[in-house]
Amino acid sequence: MVKVLLLSDTHSFLDPAIEAYAKQADEIWHAGDIGDLAVTDQLAAWKPLRAVYGNIDDAKARRTFPLDLEFEIEGLKVWMTHIAGYPGRYKKRIREELPQRQPGLLICGHSHILKVMPDQKHQHLHMNPGACGNHGFHKVKTMLRFQVEKGIIDQLEVIELGLRGRIS
Repeated sequence: MVKVLLLSDTHSFLDPAIEAYAKQADEIWHAGDIGDLAVTDQLAAWKPLRAVYGNIDDAKARRTFPLDLEFEIEGLKVWMTHIAGYPGRYKKRIREELPQRQPGLLICGHSHILKVMPDQKHQHLHMNPGACGNHGFHKVKTMLRFQVEKGIIDQLEVIELGLRGRIS
């Protein structure tokens, strides 16, 4: 079993409240728009980190992290990218690559809107943890945490870190 903390769209801000959640996780996954790499440096100091770069990330972040990250964990095939869209409304690149990649879990960020929804057509779960930074139009900073065991996602929780612009 692996306990995962999933976040996105920090935009150079790491809320201090994240540390307590990070320490309860086995791994931290960041779905892009990191901003200052001090954010990912700190996350990686707490727990093993998997991350992709997002559209606001600079050349240094793009050299450090990939656009797409595919991996298998506990028998679950995961594809993480920053901009994907949603089931039935995927971006063209995602629509074209889904049949070949066939993830069990597709993770993205970008929209700053937390959504977890099944994609019946492509037979996977789609997750967007929302945004946990202070930049953007979202009102509440959010993350997700869950467990993966034997290919199954379980114990999925939404974490609210308070209002955007405020430190928890």
